[in-house]
Amino acid sequence: MKHFHFRLGMRTTKTGIAVLLCILIYHFFDRQYTMIAALSAVFALREDISATFTFGKARILGNTLGAVGAIIFALISQYFHYNFWIELFLIPLLVIGIIVLFDGLDYNAGIIGSVATLLIIIYTIPHGQSVLYAFQRLLDTVIGVAVAIIVNRVIKTPKPKKEQEITSKETELEEELTSLEKQKEALKKSSSD
Repeated sequence: MKHFHFRLGMRTTKTGIAVLLCILIYHFFDRQYTMIAALSAVFALREDISATFTFGKARILGNTLGAVGAIIFALISQYFHYNFWIELFLIPLLVIGIIVLFDGLDYNAGIIGSVATLLIIIYTIPHGQSVLYAFQRLLDTVIGVAVAIIVNRVIKTPKPKKEQEITSKETELEEELTSLEKQKEALKKSSSD
């Protein structure tokens, strides 16, 4: 029979808190698209502040390029009166362009987020709101990443190395104490003889 190992770690807890904060922010400021901010927070939140910042930067850069691609598509598509052939050929070309650009910059971490942003904006954009809509989705991403960075900065994850050092020292001290007790017993035994 297989045994399962469920655990609630700090990163899991911090991710839940980041999503909660995104929901609260969007509720109190009456913003739509909580999903984008919450997903950005989930994707950006990592084991420590440095990794969170790195992933957050990749997310923002990727989403920026995806938003720019979506704006380019919207403007060209609008110029050609939303012709299907423009959609059929321009979207794949934009996807290829994003992949080639990020790969050429050796920044592969931004590819998926950028292409996802491009496609989400293109296929959910209300007609006539291309530029504003793209900027709003980019702002949603920045909010989510900022929440992840703040949560990771405020709630510190204990460093496992320190915990291992403490456990190792405790084990050494227990072994030394056991050894001293054995020596004490041996001395008592030899003095009573």
